[in-house]
Amino acid sequence: MEPRESWAALAAGGVAGVCVDLILFPLDTVKTRLQSPQGFRKAGGFRGIYAGVPSTAIGSFPNAAAFFITYENVKSILHHGSTSYLTPAGHMVAASLGEVIPFSLVQFPLWESLKDLWSWKQGHVVDSWQSAVCGAFAGGFAAAVTTPLDVAKTRIMLAKAGSSNASGNVLAALGGIWRTQGLAGLFAGVVPRMAAISLGGFIFLGTYEKTRQLLL
Repeated sequence: MEPRESWAALAAGGVAGVCVDLILFPLDTVKTRLQSPQGFRKAGGFRGIYAGVPSTAIGSFPNAAAFFITYENVKSILHHGSTSYLTPAGHMVAASLGEVIPFSLVQFPLWESLKDLWSWKQGHVVDSWQSAVCGAFAGGFAAAVTTPLDVAKTRIMLAKAGSSNASGNVLAALGGIWRTQGLAGLFAGVVPRMAAISLGGFIFLGTYEKTRQLLL
């Protein structure tokens, strides 16, 4: 990548991160409380759903900026001379280096594939709003399939000292949820999670593409 492209990815990623966090923070709070073992009402219900927004917004700019400059640079390096059937693997590697979570490994290859398909169908590169739509679909799908991991993470974060979940073992947490609550427990909060992340994918990736295009 040229230096100006790297700077555009850095700035656009930061702007996109701040926008999506400011808009979607309340939905994430509600989702977390739905997944709480003590129940939604006892976890706080709808009280104080905007608490912590300023600190989250401040932290989101450097995090999102670092993710996208890493993602775009690694993607550029891996795409150089690679064959088309290896492209999704390149997106997975780039996403995992940018932010090492299973969610990104699902979302970003799907986002890129949907953009490529739409571009091929219409005969030109997708516009920023079309990229945003692809981001919404990719985010919603990734949110659905990774919900059990998100529930386990929430249980571990909220676990009391000395409890089985306090050890931080994700597989043990998943097993405990399955035994006590079954499939419904593993997918607790899946609807608000999908809604939030679909909207988040639309805003985050759409804002990123539009800002990057304007800067370039």
